[in-house]
Amino acid sequence: MTQKRKSGIVLHITSLPGQYGVGTMGKEARKWIDFLQSAGQRVWQILPLSPTGFGDSPYQSCSAHAGNPYLIDLETLIEEGLLTKEEADACDFGDDRDYVDYGKLYQSRMPLLRKAYKRGKDDPALKDFIEEQGNWLRDYALYMAIKESFGMKGLSSWPNKKLFRRDADALKKAETELAENIKFHIFVQYLFFKQWKALKAYANKCGILIMGDIPIYISADSADVWARPDLFRVKENGKPERVAGVPPDFYSKTGQLWGNPLYKWEAHKADGFQWWTDRLKHANSFYDILRIDHFRGFYTYWSVAAGEKTAMSGKWENGPGLDFVRVIEQALPPNSIVIEDLGDLKEPVKQFFRDTGLPGMKVLVYAFDPNNDSDYLPHNVPKNSVCYTSTHDSPPFIDWLYDEAGEEERTLAFRYLRLHEDEGIGWGAIKGAWGSPANLAMAPFQDVLCLGIDSRLNTPATIGGNNWRWRVREEAINNEVAAELLEVTRTYKR
Repeated sequence: MTQKRKSGIVLHITSLPGQYGVGTMGKEARKWIDFLQSAGQRVWQILPLSPTGFGDSPYQSCSAHAGNPYLIDLETLIEEGLLTKEEADACDFGDDRDYVDYGKLYQSRMPLLRKAYKRGKDDPALKDFIEEQGNWLRDYALYMAIKESFGMKGLSSWPNKKLFRRDADALKKAETELAENIKFHIFVQYLFFKQWKALKAYANKCGILIMGDIPIYISADSADVWARPDLFRVKENGKPERVAGVPPDFYSKTGQLWGNPLYKWEAHKADGFQWWTDRLKHANSFYDILRIDHFRGFYTYWSVAAGEKTAMSGKWENGPGLDFVRVIEQALPPNSIVIEDLGDLKEPVKQFFRDTGLPGMKVLVYAFDPNNDSDYLPHNVPKNSVCYTSTHDSPPFIDWLYDEAGEEERTLAFRYLRLHEDEGIGWGAIKGAWGSPANLAMAPFQDVLCLGIDSRLNTPATIGGNNWRWRVREEAINNEVAAELLEVTRTYKR
C-alpha cells in the first residue's frame, strides 16, 4: 500500500449482480471496476477467492492456493465456445436476486464446468499453466479427485488409509485410475486463473488496486494439511489435536470455535517459514495489497482441545512473533500488507502490533464508547492505518447505529459525525472515515447505499442463515451514487 491518501470500497465478488446465481469475474465485475473508477476510488477489497467450505465460508477452504469455481464466469465460457447459452440457462440457480443459493450452485456449477472441460481440455496453454503453478496444483487436483471418489468424505475419514498417508504406490495407482478427474480439476483452476488474471489486469489498467484477504488458518479437510501434515498439529489419523478459535467476546459468550488445526510453529520456523512465504508470494500474484486476517494469532493464539463443544476452555499459546513478521516482510513488496488487529486486546498484543510497523484497522462501529477516547475515533486514527466505516464481520453502520448501539453510543455517534438522516446515515460515516488522517479509508458498499441488517454479509459465531449470501442489485451501482462518492472523495483529498 503506497502512502498517498486514497479510499476504496469493500464488496466481495459473490455479492456482484449477474444472471447465473452468484457474482462472478465477468462483465458485471468490469462494470463494478468502471463504477469505482468514476467514483474516484483506488482500492477494491474482496474476501478470500479460495473454494468455500463449511457453511459456505471463504475462510474455511480446502486449499490456500486454489480459486473458487463458483466465481468462474459462465458468459465468458459461452463466448469462448466452451458452453452454450442454452446449457447455462437450463440450470436452476435460484430466483432470488438478493441472495446466493449455495445449494443450487453446488448442484449446477460443476456439471456445467465438466461440459466446458470436455470441449477445452486440449487447450495448449494448459501445459504452461501446470508448470507455472507447481506442486500445489498437482496436490490439489489429486486431493479433489480422491475426495470425490470417496463421496466427498473429509480427509480424516478417507477409507483408504494408504492414500491418506500418501503412500507412493497408492498415489501412483490413484493418479492412473483418476487421471481424467485430476485433469478436470486442473482445467477448472486454469479457467479461474485465466479469468482472474484478466480481471485484475483490467482493474489495474483503470487505476484500481485489489486488496485480497488471507485467512490465517487452513481447514483440517484440505489439500494443504494432506500434503504437509508435518506443519500442522494433527494426529496420525488426520484429526486435529488442538483447534483454533477465540475466547468469549462481544460476539459470543462461549467464544468462537473455528475448528481449524493449529500450526506446528517450530516446524515452520525450522525451514525459515517457507510454507508461509510461498503462500503469501502466491497471494501477491493475485492481489496488490494483502489483508492478513486475525494477525494477533502470530503473537498469541487461542488453542482449544479438539472435541470441545465451545471455545471457553481454551488457552493462549505463543505464536512465532516478530521473527515471522520480518520474514514475510522481506518476501513481499513494500507497503503491500494490512493486518487485521481487531478485538479485545491487552497491552502486550498492542505493543506487538506497534512493533510490526504494519498498518492496522480502525473501525467506526467500534469507536463510540462514551466513556473512553477510543483509538478508533477518526481524530485518533494514525496515518499508517486503514479506517473503515464497518467490516464484513460487523453490522452495516446504519444497522449498528439503530439496532446494536446503546443510547449513549448512538448520541455520541450522531454528535461526533454530525449525522443527518436526510443525507443518509452511511454517508455521514463515510465522511468521518474519509476525513481521518488514515492513508486509506474503506467502506463496505452496504454503507455507501445506507443499507441495514438484510445486507449484512456475516455474523461471527453463527453458521447458515444469510451468512455470505447477500448480493447487490444492478441498479444500485449507478452514476448518481458514483458522483456523490466522487464528491466526498475529492472533498477529503483522497
